[in-house]
Amino acid sequence: MNPPKIAVIWFPGSNCEDESKLVCEAAGMKADIIVVNSSINPKTLEQYDGFFIGGGWSYEDRIRAGAIAAKDPIMLKIKEEAKKGKVVLGVCNGAQILVETGIIPGLKDKIQMALAPNTNPKVSGYYNTWVYVKHECRKTNAFNAAGVNEVLHIPVAHGEGRFTTTDKDLVKELIKNNQIMFRYSDEDGNIDEKYPVNPNGALYNIAAITNKEGNVLAIMPHPERASWNRQLPYFEQHSFEENEKAAPCLKIFESIKMYLEKRMR
Repeated sequence: MNPPKIAVIWFPGSNCEDESKLVCEAAGMKADIIVVNSSINPKTLEQYDGFFIGGGWSYEDRIRAGAIAAKDPIMLKIKEEAKKGKVVLGVCNGAQILVETGIIPGLKDKIQMALAPNTNPKVSGYYNTWVYVKHECRKTNAFNAAGVNEVLHIPVAHGEGRFTTTDKDLVKELIKNNQIMFRYSDEDGNIDEKYPVNPNGALYNIAAITNKEGNVLAIMPHPERASWNRQLPYFEQHSFEENEKAAPCLKIFESIKMYLEKRMR
């Protein structure tokens, strides 16, 4: 059986395409960078098993983060492919795009949430730091099938990362459906709504949400930047071999591979 094929979607202004491709390949998948421009045929995406929409500033976030990219015809095709069970991972700006399309949380055929500007007492606007997120989903999905650690150390780097909604019942529904994948926590997995544990003021400390089916994930922190020991802060660098070992975040990408291989059988 051939390895699963991932299309790394590169919008104008995206800037995480190389590390996105690298981490997919490290997990045992094949990955191609697909440049979005006026000449691309969305049908090209049919040959891929999954899609990685990475970080950056698609179309310079000129209206609001992810809003213009969400209107690109290629996102309509990705939405169609997701309905077939293919994997879609949106990280940072990719998460913003998925929310702006309504694919996340995907309970209604409309936009139900927003990723609003950060609120914290330290920085107004863009903020980057290392945080901890607690794995909250108690249902096996495309992103935890390989066994994801209870608490992950992972970086955030965004200006509009605050999950929010005006629908008072939506969070309750997401909890009921096991759609909240990660919540900001401290190192021991304790939830605190205040800064610095919650770096952006996100509602219910939400860091990542899946669709109800569990094959689409919007995550604001960057797992591709924390998938090897050498990437982690304060890692004790004893040897080259230790530095090159996989860090816990790589399990997210290994889970994608496991899910897709099972689907391909």
